[in-house]
Amino acid sequence: MIFDRTPPGFSLTQEPKGAPFENPPDIVDPEEATRYHLDKMNNPNAFEDISYFLEAGIDIPTLVQGILRSAVFQGVHSVDVSLIVAPVLHEFIKDIGDATGVDYDEGISDDAERAVIRYQRNVARAEKMLKKLGVSAEETMSEEETPDDTSMEDQMEAMIVADEEEKPMEETPMEEPTEAPMEEPKGLMSRSMA
Repeated sequence: MIFDRTPPGFSLTQEPKGAPFENPPDIVDPEEATRYHLDKMNNPNAFEDISYFLEAGIDIPTLVQGILRSAVFQGVHSVDVSLIVAPVLHEFIKDIGDATGVDYDEGISDDAERAVIRYQRNVARAEKMLKKLGVSAEETMSEEETPDDTSMEDQMEAMIVADEEEKPMEETPMEEPTEAPMEEPKGLMSRSMA
């Protein structure tokens, strides 16, 4: 089973400090931990496994968390090192997805950002196909169709501004605070005050 996990109370069934994750980790340097994970993932079998999981619809952050939690459970490194190593593994797995031609979910929830990324991927795929045919992208576009060299942040900002312009902001009048009449204290402590 892929998603087997430790049952509740597992730590109470063994001797204290008997599990690998209860002892000091083998690797404490983030660079060494990065090398450890990249060496493990840099082989054809790992590429095949990662491609399978990406095709199955598992997003990259979930895959990275699974790899890192397994290493923490085995006592390879600590959770703190996992947080430092995670972005590197994310990019490596993304590169594997690109190299194998697998459509993958990057775990981005913002629809506008996802649309920009999808557009950029489609442009990169089209350029790759044109390169295979021996035609450059500049030859296929007229001067009016040449894309502008704006960055992804600029494109996203333009989309957000366009969304904000479509929704008119409603002004709500501010209410002035009114003083509420003081209530007589109730409860156990109110008798001692009187």
